[in-house]
Amino acid sequence: MIWVVVLIKDFAHAKQRLQPALTPPQRRRLAERNARLALAAAGAGDHVLAVCAGDDGAVLAREAGVEWILEARPEGQNPAARRGIERALTGGADAVLLLSSDLPLITRNAVGDLLDAARTMGSPAVLAAPATGRGGTNALYLNPPQVIDLHFGDDSLGKFERDARRRGVPFALHERDVLALDLDEPSDLEELARTAPDRPIT
Repeated sequence: MIWVVVLIKDFAHAKQRLQPALTPPQRRRLAERNARLALAAAGAGDHVLAVCAGDDGAVLAREAGVEWILEARPEGQNPAARRGIERALTGGADAVLLLSSDLPLITRNAVGDLLDAARTMGSPAVLAAPATGRGGTNALYLNPPQVIDLHFGDDSLGKFERDARRRGVPFALHERDVLALDLDEPSDLEELARTAPDRPIT
């Protein structure tokens, strides 16, 4: 059984690096919209779990009809992912997909394609979806769920790969445009406008 764990940041403090381009209400709406997209896309897995850093994320997860955890004290992406993995293990997960909620192009088909590719790798395995241009990781498949450590942050993609190689775990990249674009910098908004002109930013 594959659990998809969606990591949802606190909307009130999301997208701080977009301050030059968007107002606080715009950043909040953008974070909320992307979280809705991620929760819907995560339905390609066998079970969806949202780890929420704020009440608003928990409300969205409840509205989507998925299981959710509200962090009592948000400590960043790695602790959130760890909480998700621990819950997935108690629920009988054989593998997990850790999914960012910052992906404006994410679809259920995109997540399904990633999971199809992951299944062909067998176990153990690590499959990562790279972020555009910054060495980040937007989605990470782990089979079994604790097969490597968590390294979200600077150069996470390289760290995940080195950890897997060190342990002798097969590692592969799943490079797809719909998974690569996240919204961290004003230039990302420009890229979204170019690639999806029919999708308003806010």
